[in-house]
Amino acid sequence: MKEPKSNIVLIGMPGSGKSTIGVILARLLSYDFIDTDLLIQSSQKRLLQDIVDRDGYLALRNIEEETLLQLDTHNHVIATGGSAVYSASSMNHLAASGTIVFLKIDLGSLEQRVSNAGTRGL
Repeated sequence: MKEPKSNIVLIGMPGSGKSTIGVILARLLSYDFIDTDLLIQSSQKRLLQDIVDRDGYLALRNIEEETLLQLDTHNHVIATGGSAVYSASSMNHLAASGTIVFLKIDLGSLEQRVSNAGTRGL
């Protein structure tokens, strides 16, 4: 029997509110919360920007894809990194276990929220 979809996956641009909304939503639903950016930083023992600066953004995308493909969770709210949408296999994996919610934000709001937009890799 197929497992029912139980996760809620938040995707969107960096600064769109994935982590902020994710924490609140998880609390309201009594779900656990996962921020995949934090998982990556913990597993790599360095900041995301350091990975990009030293190894390039494609390296970060590969690490993010590996991290997402390893997720096997139920009843979680998951905030992905901003590049998750570039990996079809990751998106298919996430969609198989949850409902994907795209957080859309206009450029003006994004620029107001993210003070380091020029160096954040947006």
